Amino acid sequence: MNHPWMGAATLHEVMGRRGVFPTHVKPVHPTFRLSGRAFPVLCREGSNLAVHQAIYLAGPGDVLVVHVEASGPDEYGYVGEIMAEAAKARGLAGLVIDGCVRDAGPLLHVGFPVYAAGLSIRGTDKQPHPDPVVDEIDFGSCVVRKGDLIVGDEDGLVVVAAAEIDDVFAAGAAREEKEADHIRRLRAGERTLDLMGLPALVTS
Repeated sequence: MNHPWMGAATLHEVMGRRGVFPTHVKPVHPTFRLSGRAFPVLCREGSNLAVHQAIYLAGPGDVLVVHVEASGPDEYGYVGEIMAEAAKARGLAGLVIDGCVRDAGPLLHVGFPVYAAGLSIRGTDKQPHPDPVVDEIDFGSCVVRKGDLIVGDEDGLVVVAAAEIDDVFAAGAAREEKEADHIRRLRAGERTLDLMGLPALVTS
């Protein structure tokens, strides 16, 4: 990426509040951050073979974005320490999955950012998916297409369409500059109501 780091919330706001991932998908550790091109993957319920395969199909700097095709509550741990080490060795930038993972402690020490719906020790099998690598995945609150930019921080995840990246980061830089000015003025005693043109509450 040829852009400076920018937070997920900032990018979401300047896109007209679009691109937010489902909020139940969170960083396994709050210190995790990621930024990279999306590599969408479909995973069978209870099987992580597609993720193993995708690690060796995605390129350096890619973020694996995995959708688990679950028919109901899904409590398998699809990714753990071994797979994180493999993905890191391949130069991947991170992994996002709407299922669970495990080995939370070791994942922190590996230093490979993982975002997931939760933690589960329940093991998986290695049943193949008929078509695991796809061009796009609809997560409900956002659609992720191959090559889109995925940015994640402690607040959550956002997807920026590939064609919009430069414009979105330019708008984000302007927003950050404006917010920095607001912070300086607040510290000098001004009010958020005045800075944002908001009405004050009048009480009798």
